[in-house]
Amino acid sequence: MVFSSHIFLFYFLPFTLLLYYLFPRRGKHAFLTLISYVFYGWSNPLFTVLMMTSTLIDYWATLIMVGRANPRDKRPIELLDPNSPRTRTQKSTLIVSIVSNLSLLGFFKYFNFAAGSYDSLVNMIGLPGLSLDMAFRITLPLGISFYTFQSMSYTIDTYRGEAKAQRNFLDFACYVSMFPQLVAGPIIRYREIADQLERRTYSSRKFARGIAFISFGLAKKILLANPCGAVADLAFDAGSIGAVDAWVGVTAYAFQIYFDFSGYSDIAIGLGLMLGFVFARNFDRPYISQSITEFWRRWHISLSSWLRDYLYIPLGGNRKGSGRLHVNLALTMLLGGLWHGAAWNFVVWGGIQGSLLILERLRSKNSIYHRLPTPARVAITFVIVLFAWVFFRAQDLPSAIRYCGSMLGFATPQAGASLLRGVLYQPYYLGTMILAAVVTWACPDTWDFTRSITWPKAAWAAGALLASILVLCTQAYNPFIYFIF
Repeated sequence: MVFSSHIFLFYFLPFTLLLYYLFPRRGKHAFLTLISYVFYGWSNPLFTVLMMTSTLIDYWATLIMVGRANPRDKRPIELLDPNSPRTRTQKSTLIVSIVSNLSLLGFFKYFNFAAGSYDSLVNMIGLPGLSLDMAFRITLPLGISFYTFQSMSYTIDTYRGEAKAQRNFLDFACYVSMFPQLVAGPIIRYREIADQLERRTYSSRKFARGIAFISFGLAKKILLANPCGAVADLAFDAGSIGAVDAWVGVTAYAFQIYFDFSGYSDIAIGLGLMLGFVFARNFDRPYISQSITEFWRRWHISLSSWLRDYLYIPLGGNRKGSGRLHVNLALTMLLGGLWHGAAWNFVVWGGIQGSLLILERLRSKNSIYHRLPTPARVAITFVIVLFAWVFFRAQDLPSAIRYCGSMLGFATPQAGASLLRGVLYQPYYLGTMILAAVVTWACPDTWDFTRSITWPKAAWAAGALLASILVLCTQAYNPFIYFIF
């Protein structure tokens, strides 16, 4: 089930909110956990087994880690001392948690990729008899990358002494499975909402801001991301096209992925507010960035901070010299690229991001680039991001290289390219892209705009919601591009 669907908006959400507020405080988490499992298992109930497996492993791992695995042990659970040495049991339980979660993620997300890469390799070196040639394929469970990272961070934080183990299984299961952020993030760390699981406030102000978040999130997704996605699909699926058409297509994709993902994050934050939870910001106008380093401070903040705290810093961060720093950056972004999708073009995308981050570290603060005016630095960064997005969007690596060639004018447009232009430059699509650009560079982000809900802002939110629902009723194109995650 996805947020931008009739079933969710007109049936699931009203039903959930009604019963949630009817339940007493002690029953709210049980109901929220149950309804979240219904939400997650809507397309395939077997997916819920994987999420429950991950939940059980990390729940018991942390209780064993803090010495409270015996149900009869009612002693209070305290934070582990960050400075005290860890026992063999504590180290073992952490390893079990990490290996279990990564094994689930690795098998279901990367088995097909690994098998296909192996077959390609043995065929390339002339040993086709060693190929696997598997007829079956592993189905990728929705959101597995998000909830495994989320659950794993809880165990790691408990081991580090940064989070307190949760004795109440329902509270922990509610944290892992909470449907607003389950399928497409943001990645919520347990320590960020531990206190909210114990006690949280409900207010009309929170509820109103939640509705505003949902309204603008739906508008981003339905009114902007979907039409831009249609333009991007036309360009990327067309084969060899002209340079201008290629730039239009990749710009449309940049708008699509931004408004699709930030729109889903807005809806998740809004749903959380309506349920009494306050989730952290996940996007901060990334396309106004003046460097790739700044871009990653603004784009998918929950993932970039997760990679920093649980991968880059444990690898050594910047504490072991510039050479090791560059290696750590490269590894972090390569693995971050692979996290986004099981294909070589995602690995290349991660490699591009890592290389750019390293180059920016090497660049002098007195360079010509730093003396450019702000609009020029924003434009240059955006163009670099566009080239990187090609590898993110293309079906495979050869397709990405061909598309970059089209952007640079090296490709000869194939017959029928003029027909493509007739569709790409329809007034509806051009108008949508212009509106997307205005919202991207001239309008405040949802997070900032909804800090206070005034009557004019409420009118804007109501208009955005109404327009989104009307278009949703007639819009056949409504992809969920984060399915691969």
